[in-house]
Amino acid sequence: MPYTPSGFFCDRLIRERERRDGEGSLNKPQRFNGQDYNTLRQECVQRKSLFEDESFPATVESLGFKELGHKSNKVKNIVWKRPKEICENPQFIVGGASRTDICQGDLGDCWLLAAIACLTLNEKLLYRVVPHEQSYTEDYAGIFHFQFWRYGDWVDVVIDDRIPTFNNQLVFTKSAERNEFWSALLEKAYAKLHGSYEALKGGNTTEAMEDFTGGVTEFYEMKEAPKELYKIMKKALERGSLMGCSIDSLVPARFETRTVTGLVKGHAYSVTAVEECRPSQHKDTKVRLVRLRNPWGQVEWNGPWSDNSKEWATLSKTEKEKLQHQSAEDGEFWMSFEDFKKNYTKIEICNLTPNALEDDKIHKWTVSVNEGRWVRGCSAGGCRNYPDTFWTNPQYRLRLMEEDDDAEDNDVGCTFVVALMQKNRRKERKLGANLYTIGFAIYEVPKEMHGNKQHMQKDFFLLTSSKARCKSYINLREVTQRFRLSPGEYVIIPSTYEPHQEGEFILRVFSEKRNTSEEIENRIEADHPVPAPASAGEESEEDQQFRTIFQEIAGDEMEISANELKNVLNRVITKHKDLNTEGFSLESCRSMIALMDVSFMDGTGRLNLREFRHLWNKIKQWQGIFKHYNADQSGSINSYEMRNAVNDAGFRLNNQLYHIITMRYANENMNIDFDSFISCLVRLEAMFRAFQAFDQDGDGSIRLSVLEWLQLTMYA
Repeated sequence: MPYTPSGFFCDRLIRERERRDGEGSLNKPQRFNGQDYNTLRQECVQRKSLFEDESFPATVESLGFKELGHKSNKVKNIVWKRPKEICENPQFIVGGASRTDICQGDLGDCWLLAAIACLTLNEKLLYRVVPHEQSYTEDYAGIFHFQFWRYGDWVDVVIDDRIPTFNNQLVFTKSAERNEFWSALLEKAYAKLHGSYEALKGGNTTEAMEDFTGGVTEFYEMKEAPKELYKIMKKALERGSLMGCSIDSLVPARFETRTVTGLVKGHAYSVTAVEECRPSQHKDTKVRLVRLRNPWGQVEWNGPWSDNSKEWATLSKTEKEKLQHQSAEDGEFWMSFEDFKKNYTKIEICNLTPNALEDDKIHKWTVSVNEGRWVRGCSAGGCRNYPDTFWTNPQYRLRLMEEDDDAEDNDVGCTFVVALMQKNRRKERKLGANLYTIGFAIYEVPKEMHGNKQHMQKDFFLLTSSKARCKSYINLREVTQRFRLSPGEYVIIPSTYEPHQEGEFILRVFSEKRNTSEEIENRIEADHPVPAPASAGEESEEDQQFRTIFQEIAGDEMEISANELKNVLNRVITKHKDLNTEGFSLESCRSMIALMDVSFMDGTGRLNLREFRHLWNKIKQWQGIFKHYNADQSGSINSYEMRNAVNDAGFRLNNQLYHIITMRYANENMNIDFDSFISCLVRLEAMFRAFQAFDQDGDGSIRLSVLEWLQLTMYA
């Protein structure tokens, strides 16, 4: 699979954001697929035609790729219809958007619908995602749009209003009101964002919650929940957080099966309220209640405090009105907090960040965002269980600058949340992609290394224990955890559990106080040790052998061509059985001549004896490095060892360049043989020398004409 080195990726991202001047923000969301809602709508109104979205057409491809693909019987009788073909007087929203507008259809996306139900509790958030100026009356053109947070940017997704139906009924999400369509259209826009409806099958409520808010989610396992969980839940709802919960099913085949209490295992629920009431016979005692909603729009809890239970008779009319108690099979119900803890397995709370609502002064988060990539053979090092490669993962330096305001003498520190999110795995399902098992570790940087932006090397991690880490590696889109550490410098290592797994990610750090985080990139530089020419008395037997062979091949001119150089080197190098090499290629020898040809731009393309001796001294030095990392005498070193080998040869590179080296010189098994190793170092040495020759003022930048650029790259 082709990839973009993370250095290119990050640099391009920064430049693009600077150029876009705010594009991707709340006020100026990106246009998904380049479609501008206002322009497209105006064109349709002027033409008096209904919009048809060519980028998400009313075809099987938009339905899915396997269970909803071409070979599936499920799709044969599906007909795409516009709401005006389904019912009379269709409306975008009827009487305000509410939780009862979301009823699950024949798609396993309860996780998404539970999040939508939570979204309806906060009108400002809801109309951020569902722009409410849309309707089926004023200048109707069959076009609608919705906005989502996607990996650090807000995007505006345009759709037409053709919806999958069967027997004139909506196949997927629908409203309890037959002529209301906002929830069905929102689901379609979210399906478009991920490539198809089928891509939405199965997921975690937190995923959609974050895509609706740009927030960060924290999980609580009920068996390990803090004592103040009720207070946490109540405070979270008061500050606009979205909240979901579920009951784990140990047997996958029993997912979404009802229990005798009316609850469903392996199913996502919304938490829509947390309240206290005072029963009339115990006025001094408060009962803590939780209100939940089943996205099915039916099937409810039948225990204490369920719709028709006797407990409601103990409340006054005022208390009932405060709790908005209703006896209706609408999927929403109350239960005591104690029963909630006994029956549900986990709860997830999506806390809002500053960019969720423009003018909300309550949420004072500092957020730093970094985007990166794990690349097979370079920076996909796996977890700490793989010490030989773990250190090659992307590294992010975190600076915690201020202690929390509420810090006490015996509990000083900075509270922060780390959130690691893998990107695009849902969209790539049709290509066979699944979520990786991901996590992260945090290491304290020694004071003597503060401000040093060099990539931490293997020995550091072999000798240093992590200061903190995520609770577990898990195959969720995002892994998050809250920490409290002393002010200082730390390095965060995000990784997949297994090495060699390639993918993109986003790493966010949230804190109440100021923090900064940035990827550690080595400064690009090179040492140029020039071995002193050996005197006649110091010549080894091998040196003398080379002199004899050189004179024999060079003849009277005492210069050799690339092909002759190949013969000279290979007559000796093949005697080194421990290198297990077939010798140098002609292309490698041409690069060697370019390296040693001092004039470079108008060189002769040949080597004299002095230049050859200089070259051979370099090759011997590099041969020693190769032998060190070729300890098993396999004749090659792996691409992770190559990073250290390049460093030992005197070159300090960044991740972007290591990625390029792997692409250019490693084989399909991510191994680099001796010929490729020498070729790589020759090219590095040559290009550094050429750059320094042009960089007359030493400022680290050069300006080349087209001719100079082509001369340089074509010859080197």
